Amino acid sequence: MKAIDIIHAEHRALGAVLQALCFILDGVRSGARQPDFVLLEAMITYITDVPDKLHHPKEDEVLFVKILDVIPEAAALIDKLKHEHEQGARSTLALRDALQQYKQTGSNGFASFDRAASTYIESSWNHLGIEEKELLPLARQRLAPQDWAGIDAAFEANKDPWSGPAGEYKALFSRIVNMVPAPYGVGPG
Repeated sequence: MKAIDIIHAEHRALGAVLQALCFILDGVRSGARQPDFVLLEAMITYITDVPDKLHHPKEDEVLFVKILDVIPEAAALIDKLKHEHEQGARSTLALRDALQQYKQTGSNGFASFDRAASTYIESSWNHLGIEEKELLPLARQRLAPQDWAGIDAAFEANKDPWSGPAGEYKALFSRIVNMVPAPYGVGPG
């Protein structure tokens, strides 16, 4: 069940970026910090690319397929999670658009960006919670070792939660950590 460890690691990495984004939004909302558009763009790139290009395809094409083969009664749960993957991809596009508007209109655009970001963050946490509390325990209980062999092999290709072609996600994650102020990063206060 190496795949479960990899999924947990990817969820933790995404969760760290989501927490840092909340921290930055709170700071801008309260007036304690100025918007850092380079940082916001990096965060949105991470939450767009890693889930949509690396994480969700392996869940959709490998894990969910095997779960449905073995546990057909999980179809409603799988359908819900797949729908959320599709919705998440649309939400990140809306988030990118809201950030561009914010950059162009200045402080007047923050409220719209904040709403889009807050909606995305909330739906992401809900989605991660369902996978962690419902899907993964079900898979752990009901899939046999031979079922896990193929799943593990597919997920091993991205066992490092910051992997990707040429390690760009690791570099992007490091960049974000170096820009976000403490306590969520090591960037300047």
